Amino acid sequence: MNLVDQLLAGHRRGLARAISLVEDDGPEAHALLAALYPHTGRGHVVGVTGAPGTGKSTLVNALARAYRAQGFTVGIIAVDPTSPFSGGALLGDRVRMRDLAGDPGVFIRSMATRGSLGGLARATADVILVLDAAGFDRILVETVGVGQAEVEIASAAHTTIVVEAPGLGDEVQAIKAGVLEIADLFAVNKADREGADHAVLALQMMQGLAPAAARGPAPVGTGHHRPERGRSAGHAEPGPQPDGAWLPPITKTVATRGEGVEVLRDWIEQHAGYLRETDQLARRETARAASALNHILCDRLMDVLLTHLPEGRVTVFVETIAHRDVDPYTAAAQLLSEAGLQ
Repeated sequence: MNLVDQLLAGHRRGLARAISLVEDDGPEAHALLAALYPHTGRGHVVGVTGAPGTGKSTLVNALARAYRAQGFTVGIIAVDPTSPFSGGALLGDRVRMRDLAGDPGVFIRSMATRGSLGGLARATADVILVLDAAGFDRILVETVGVGQAEVEIASAAHTTIVVEAPGLGDEVQAIKAGVLEIADLFAVNKADREGADHAVLALQMMQGLAPAAARGPAPVGTGHHRPERGRSAGHAEPGPQPDGAWLPPITKTVATRGEGVEVLRDWIEQHAGYLRETDQLARRETARAASALNHILCDRLMDVLLTHLPEGRVTVFVETIAHRDVDPYTAAAQLLSEAGLQ
C-alpha cells in the first residue's frame, strides 16, 4: 500500500510520514500533495491566535476535548517559534497537550516556524491539506503568538479565533497586534482573573457595542441555529447580521477548567454554518487558494532567480545596500536583469 492509500485509509504512521515529507518540501512532497488534493475540502479549519500568555494551547486542548465529546475527529497543528540564534524550537505544545495523545480521534503535530514570519510555518498550509485529506472533521491551528504578524492565519483558516486574557499589561492586546479585523470570534480566556469584564467591554467598544451587549451567548446544540441570548433594544447581537455580515461574538472562557469552551465550540459551528449558507465560504476558499498560489510562486521565483545568478551574488548586493552604495529597489532590479527576469 503506497503512502497516499495509507493516509486515506486512516493509518496514523502513514499520516506522520506524509507530514514529514511535506515539511521537507521536495519533489516527492509536491507529488503527494497533488495526489491528495482531490480528497480535500471537507474539514473545517479553525485558527487560534493571540498574544503570548493568553492560554492558546490550553484553549486548543479544551476545544479538542469538546469536539471529541460530540464525536468529531480533530487534527491539531501547533506552530512554535524557531530560535533566531540556535535555529531550534521547543515544540512544547505536544507536552501541554499530552492528555490527548492516546485518543485515536486526535492527531497533534508541532511545527517550527523555521524563520517564517506571520505566526505560521511555511508548510502549515500543506499540512492542513494533509490532515484534511486524512478525514479530520476539524483542524485546529495554533499560531506562534508573535504579535503584529499574526494576521497570516486569516488566509489559512475558515474561522479565526483571537484569544485575549486580562492582566497582560493591556486590556486588549489585539489593539497593538492589529488582529482585531481578522477575528471571527473572540475568546477572553482566563476569565476568572480580575479584569476579564473590562477586557470584554473594551472589545465591545471597539466593535461599537454598548455595555448591555456584554453577556456571552448561551450554550447551543450541535446544529447551526443561532444561539439564543438576552436581547437589549438598540444593541446588535453577535453572529449573522440583517445585512449578511458577521459580528464576532465575545466568549469568556477558563480553558483550564473547561468553562465556556462548549459555548465557544458552538459559536465555531454557528460560524461554519453561516459560511456555508452565504457566499462567504466560497470567498474564503478563493482567498486561501490565492494565498497558497502566491506563496508557491514567490518561493519558486526566488529559486529560479538564485539558479541564474553566480553564487554569492546576492550577498554582494546585501553588503552594498548595507553600506548605502545602492538602494534595495535598484539592487533588486539589477539582480533580476542579470538573471534575465526583467
